Amino acid sequence: MHPQQLLADYSRGPDALQQALLGFADDQADTIPIANSWSVRQVVCHLADAEIVYADRMKRVLIEDNPTIFGWSPDDSVNDTFCSHREIDDELALIASIRRHIASILEHQEVETWQRTAVHSEDGPMTLETLLERITEHIPHHVKFIEQKRAVLKSV
Repeated sequence: MHPQQLLADYSRGPDALQQALLGFADDQADTIPIANSWSVRQVVCHLADAEIVYADRMKRVLIEDNPTIFGWSPDDSVNDTFCSHREIDDELALIASIRRHIASILEHQEVETWQRTAVHSEDGPMTLETLLERITEHIPHHVKFIEQKRAVLKSV
């Protein structure tokens, strides 16, 4: 995918997440309607945490020569970052702010910059473009789960 199209998709992510959450009752945010899954609040907190991680990774690729980036456990993150005390609106604002910030940096990069690399501790070499693809796909991936949760809660 062309980097400019990828950036456009990346920039639309927060709106897609906001749309997915419309009409979701606040008292349902902590309900876990599907066994072995996260609550909606946990999903949103996970997405916000991932934005922070990926923003750091992409900036490091821009300013360091082939940095090492480390894997992280989403389950540990959700369990250890006090999601139950975090406000969904604050998390949404954080996601939108980080994406605006990173997009403003990436939109001015030269074509060859997209092929700069980092070495992921688990997945090996990754380009800046690959990192952006992964985080761009992250919100749509989780929106599907939010929609599944909504469907189960409506049927109860």
